[in-house]
Amino acid sequence: MEKVLFSYKGVKPLLVKLAILTALQGVMIIIQANYLADAISSLFAGDLFHTVKKKLMIFLLALIIRRIVTVWKKKLSFHFSARTSDQFRGELLKKLFQLGPRFVREEGSGQTVTLVMEGVLRFRRYLEIIFIKMVDMAIIPAAVCLFIFTENIRSAVILVIALPILIVFMILLGLGAKGKADHQYESYQLLSNHFVDSLRGIETLKYLGLSKQHIDKIALVSEKYRRATMGTLRIAFLSSFALDFITMLSIATVAVFLGMGLINGAMELHPALTILILAPEYFLPIRELGADYHATLDGKNAGKNIEDILAHESQQQTKGAIPVWNSSDLFAVKGVNIQFDDNNQAGLQDINLSVFGAKKIGIIGASGAGKSTLIDILSGFLAPSSGEFQISNITVTSLSHSGWQNQVTYIPQHPYIFNDTILNNIRFYEPEATEEEVLVAAKQAGLLEVIQALPQGVGTIIGDGGRALSGGQEQRIALARAFLVKRSVLMLDEPTAHLDIETEDELKRTMLRLFDGKLVFFATHRLHWMLEMDEILVLDHGRIVESGTHEQLMKQKSAYYHLVNVQKGGI
Repeated sequence: MEKVLFSYKGVKPLLVKLAILTALQGVMIIIQANYLADAISSLFAGDLFHTVKKKLMIFLLALIIRRIVTVWKKKLSFHFSARTSDQFRGELLKKLFQLGPRFVREEGSGQTVTLVMEGVLRFRRYLEIIFIKMVDMAIIPAAVCLFIFTENIRSAVILVIALPILIVFMILLGLGAKGKADHQYESYQLLSNHFVDSLRGIETLKYLGLSKQHIDKIALVSEKYRRATMGTLRIAFLSSFALDFITMLSIATVAVFLGMGLINGAMELHPALTILILAPEYFLPIRELGADYHATLDGKNAGKNIEDILAHESQQQTKGAIPVWNSSDLFAVKGVNIQFDDNNQAGLQDINLSVFGAKKIGIIGASGAGKSTLIDILSGFLAPSSGEFQISNITVTSLSHSGWQNQVTYIPQHPYIFNDTILNNIRFYEPEATEEEVLVAAKQAGLLEVIQALPQGVGTIIGDGGRALSGGQEQRIALARAFLVKRSVLMLDEPTAHLDIETEDELKRTMLRLFDGKLVFFATHRLHWMLEMDEILVLDHGRIVESGTHEQLMKQKSAYYHLVNVQKGGI
């Protein structure tokens, strides 16, 4: 059992309760075997059935209590695993929001979604099983062996010798199974990412005439996953065979010596039957642990991945609370730098800016200039290598803090649309919002007519497997979310880059209404937006090379002027 399991909230009381109940269960197992053997030996000796009724009733009562205890243990473990997995899911989602879309892109969106939706459920199943099986293995064999020792020392010694051999086989096969399971889980993650990427790119593939060729790639990825799964199953079947073989061999050895004792008259039937009935119970917890180990390896791996993400260094250095920004406050960036680990180039260098009150800040530059990186830092998705931020009169070294992120609405180029109703998609940031509030936000985003034209209205399912939306409609969903949440800071990362000019023009008036009274940072390569900005930041190779209004920068005839001239008709 991994040490990290003992750090979970409520695990120690759970283990104490399981230990007490398992000890009671062990007593019931011994009582069962003792009274069943006593009844059988009495009948074998010629006693009438009515004389052994009491013994059989005690056996039946012990059996019922044992089953009740088993159900009780499962209930305790179920509630613990449900509570812990729900907590993990909440912490995981919170961490993913904190790490931001850049981290999700690097990990793979398909893998991340699979981990949140299916991985947590598998981890829950793993928790539900592992504690019960480990406690059973620690207590029941010891109790059974101790009782058998009082009845027949030789039988107890055989069982004690067999146990380490069984455990060694479990460890060896477990190590082999772990390697196979890790490979299978990696194949599963690859399959998840490949599936999501295929869905996203199917239109492009069809347009380029490559959709049929892509079938071979899908088949290749699927075949890799099939082979990894079959390899894991082979190890699992081998492990089960080894456990059953050693168990049966040990029980048979005990039975042979018991039979010899009965023939020689050195042992009576009652203790011999009791030992023979208890021998399978001695090995049962170990066999169940071995079988369930393979069944829960996916859950164990999912839990490790969740732990890795939760332990991921977000470089959150902010101490104390971040104040709530309002339209009269100062927001300043001082000497911010960021160096990416995968190359020697600086992502951003010596970024300085100051904004008083509600303003619209445009961020432009050529591809790779650092626009998205700056938006990620300002959103709190990335922590800088150096530098600091000032919000009102508070100075912090990172915006990777829930106190700041809860004030920010982030609108990317491709907003994520969940496979859910329009209602739930719009109230993504405000899950408790009423339908009336959602409709008001939809109207502000210019989405109301589209919703009213649908048969189910806001109850229409959209997203993967649901009703398809155009790029403009998806962006209006994101705008409706922003109107509904009413946050004071707005970050936009190329929100109209994938839209045609006509659709963008329709959205522009809606977006400008959204900007009123907010601190807006708008990264784009479409320069006509700069006419609406209060200040423009021009980035080049991670540096701010110019800043000012459109008129001021055009007069300077430098970097901004050059970009305008290159982008003919952009303004």
